Amino acid sequence: MKKLIIGWMTALMALSSVFVITPAMSYTKNDIVDTAVSAGQFKTLVAALKAGELAGVLKGSGPFTVFAPTDDAFKALPAGTVASLLKPENKEKLIAILTYHVVPGKTVSSAIAGKMLTAKTVQGGSLNINGTNGVRINNATVVKADIMASNGVIHVIDKVLMPN
Repeated sequence: MKKLIIGWMTALMALSSVFVITPAMSYTKNDIVDTAVSAGQFKTLVAALKAGELAGVLKGSGPFTVFAPTDDAFKALPAGTVASLLKPENKEKLIAILTYHVVPGKTVSSAIAGKMLTAKTVQGGSLNINGTNGVRINNATVVKADIMASNGVIHVIDKVLMPN
């Protein structure tokens, strides 16, 4: 746990120059998990967060940037993948996949527009971010950006990201 917290802090410091907050953005009192629940298109993600016991973390103070796959993105995985990941014996793999979708800090789309970046995830891997023609995170496309929560921001993606 100590190693995970140190990793989060290191990644947060490395990304601090990327964070941009503008007055035009709307904010909500809901945290990332409650915002995802109310959106209605993240039922699988929320179930996975609960199974991995990560919902409490993403309800914490943050800030976090979450690249959130939709229910359709999870449905596109090979048959049986989600059911398998939700089993208790696969909890570590589930946690690795979920934390690969989270970057410490609040990074909004205007901070990555027109740029090519690499961001360290909470899982410890790196995401390739291409903001030069829309926004792509590895092989996923951001289909909706900047859904603000009280403790961070959600960017909706069309694929589930898998760590190497």
